[in-house]
Amino acid sequence: MSKPFLIWGAGAIGASLGAAFLRAGKDVVFVDTDADHVAAMNRNGLTIQGPVHPDHQSVIAYLPGDLPGRYDCVFLCVKALHTQAAIVALVPYLTEDGYVVSAQNGLNEKVIVDHIGAARTVGCFVNFGADYMSPGVVHYSGRGAVVIGELDGVQSPRILGLHSLMLTFDDRAVLTDNIWGYLWGKMTYGALLFGTALTDDSIVDVLDGDDCRAVLTALGQETGAVAASEGVTPMGFDGFDPAAFAPHAPQAALDRSFDEMVAHNRTSTKTHSGIWRDLAVRKRKTECEAQLGPIVSTGRLNGVPTPLTERLMAMIAQIEQGERPLSRDNLKELAEVML
Repeated sequence: MSKPFLIWGAGAIGASLGAAFLRAGKDVVFVDTDADHVAAMNRNGLTIQGPVHPDHQSVIAYLPGDLPGRYDCVFLCVKALHTQAAIVALVPYLTEDGYVVSAQNGLNEKVIVDHIGAARTVGCFVNFGADYMSPGVVHYSGRGAVVIGELDGVQSPRILGLHSLMLTFDDRAVLTDNIWGYLWGKMTYGALLFGTALTDDSIVDVLDGDDCRAVLTALGQETGAVAASEGVTPMGFDGFDPAAFAPHAPQAALDRSFDEMVAHNRTSTKTHSGIWRDLAVRKRKTECEAQLGPIVSTGRLNGVPTPLTERLMAMIAQIEQGERPLSRDNLKELAEVML
C-alpha cells in the first residue's frame, strides 16, 4: 500500500482512525467538507479527547475541491446519507487501481460498488464510541468492535495489510471472511439505536428498561428476518447477539443479549448515540433514511414486512423536522404497531 492514506470525512470515525494511523508512523491526509473543521485542523492540529487514547497531532487537511494528488487507499468515513455525493467527489482522486474502505455505518459498500466496482471496494465495520465535538476536536469515548474484510471473503494481500493497519487503531481488530454478516449484524443493532434515539434517555437506560425491550425486540427481529431473506448469517459483537433476534429465538437468548449490550455500553463515556446527538444537539438530518431504508427496500423485494422499521423512520423524520419531541412516549407509540 502506497502512502499517504486518505481519510475522506474527518468526523468521529475518520479523525479517530486517522490519528491512530499517524501515531503508528503512517502518512495521512484528511478531507472534510466543513471549512471551519479543516481550518482548525491545519491551524491547531487534531485533538482526540477521551479516556481511550487522548492525543494531539499536527495534520494536513483539505476541502474536497482543494485536494492535490491521487491516492491508492481511501478510507470513506462520512455519514451514510452523504455516501453518494462523497464517492462521486472522491473518484477523481483515486489511482487507476486505487480502492475505497467503507468505514461507515450501514450498507454503504453497495453504493460504492455501484461507482467503482466490487474489486475496488473493501468492507469495514466499526462500533467504537466517538463524537465530533467542535472544529479540530473529536471525543473517542469507548472501544468497540473493528472488523475488516474483502466483500468476497478472500484473504488477499491487500486485506492482510489493511488488517495490520487497523491493529494500530485497536489491537483487537478482526479480519473476517464474512464482512456482510457483520454489516447486517450492525444493521440490526443500529435499528435498536434508532429506537433509543426516540427518547432523551441514555442508551443504557433504554436497553435496560423493561418497558422498552418488547418493542426493541420486535424491531430487531424485523431486521433479522430481512437479513435471513438475503441468506446472510449476521455476526455478533460487543455483547450484541443477532441470533437472539432471529425468528423463534428463545427469550433467554434475548434477555442475555440485552444484558450484555447494557454491560458493554456502561463501559463507554458515550452515553447517547450519534443519532440522538444529531437530533438533540446538532439539530440536523440523521442517517435514518440511508441506514434503515435498505432494510425496508430489501424486505419489500424479498416479501418480508417491516412495519415497525417504517414507522420508526417516519417518527425520526418528524423529530428532524421539529414536529415531534424526544420522549419515552415515542417508544410506547411505536409499540402500538405491534398490536
